Amino acid sequence: MPDLPAKVKNSLDEVRILVLGSQVLLGFQYRAFFEQGFERLPAADRACEIGGLAALLLTLGLLFLPAARHRIVERGHDTERFHHFVMTVMRAALLPFGISLALDVGVAGDRILGPAGGAAAAAATLVAALAFWYGHFAHRSHKPHREPEEKMEKTPLQHRIVQVLTESRVVIPGAQALLGFQLAMVLMNTFETLPGWVRVVHFISLAFIALATIVLMAPAAYHRIVEQGEDTERFCTFASRMVLLALALLGPGFSLDLFVVLYRAGFPSAAVVASALALLSFYFGWFGAMLIVRARLNARPRSATTS
Repeated sequence: MPDLPAKVKNSLDEVRILVLGSQVLLGFQYRAFFEQGFERLPAADRACEIGGLAALLLTLGLLFLPAARHRIVERGHDTERFHHFVMTVMRAALLPFGISLALDVGVAGDRILGPAGGAAAAAATLVAALAFWYGHFAHRSHKPHREPEEKMEKTPLQHRIVQVLTESRVVIPGAQALLGFQLAMVLMNTFETLPGWVRVVHFISLAFIALATIVLMAPAAYHRIVEQGEDTERFCTFASRMVLLALALLGPGFSLDLFVVLYRAGFPSAAVVASALALLSFYFGWFGAMLIVRARLNARPRSATTS
């Protein structure tokens, strides 16, 4: 049976797989609103594109929660409660991702096969996703977990460094996907139709995402140049801070370009509300909720065992 650090590492690797699966779809979701074919889409298909983007942003918001919790609540150490949290997050994140994928396949099906074919394609995609991702839960073992949820291990430095680097690799695909779209978008003819101030909003969003990408790559440079490849507490602390700083930068980056695409879709008033709600949701989930959890855990008597 794998020990706790190995289980945590495996769970973070699985989160990374889900983020990589969302990466390509994220770039498409933002880009779709600036393709010339978007203006020719029926109202239902446009609504599907908006719904798909919202579902995908929810997916990424959920998938970035483990990195935030591990850094803020657990301070990089391994606990059974964190492993359980990661598993719960992955189960929850698969549902909005499946919905986003189904909506996009439905739009493609509508363009090729007509409305009935598009609806059938969307339904088939969602059913297949739910069957493969959730169907096995009905047959899983119901044996109680032997280890207490509060079990904690003082994780060795080497393992903590591996995990913080894994968390960096969890976050960076989201930044990569959006940055590629942002740089390409300024070359599109449709971008020139936006008001000047909306283009400035896009540039500000681009700046946030570019800086987040730089921040996420900083630990690699620091480890090679400053620490000369040696594992130190100083490097672990630096890498942890860079992961949290990157999340703080990604929130505005995602939200501001959400405003831009909704403005482009013809919903300027809703764009302001949706962008603000997205930013508040990201910041509360990644930082506010984690600080609340940490404060509550610190206030409780320590029942966890340390090994």
